Amino acid sequence: MNTLTAPMLSSLDRCDRCGAQAYVRVTLGGGGELMFCAHHARQHEEKLREMSALIHDESERLAPSPVLVDEEI
Repeated sequence: MNTLTAPMLSSLDRCDRCGAQAYVRVTLGGGGELMFCAHHARQHEEKLREMSALIHDESERLAPSPVLVDEEI
């Protein structure tokens, strides 16, 4: 898949399939744009790859961040 650098997705961006928060923006060759949650992006990944669509994927934001703990000595 091609990767596109684009403005970050916000909590207002919604999946075109189910309405959940979108973490993936797909720009089609004709200029159209689709938004997907991580689940639906994975589900349609093969077809998007075949279309050579440009993908902006922020699904890594779903991974838990490491917790930093201040230790008092």
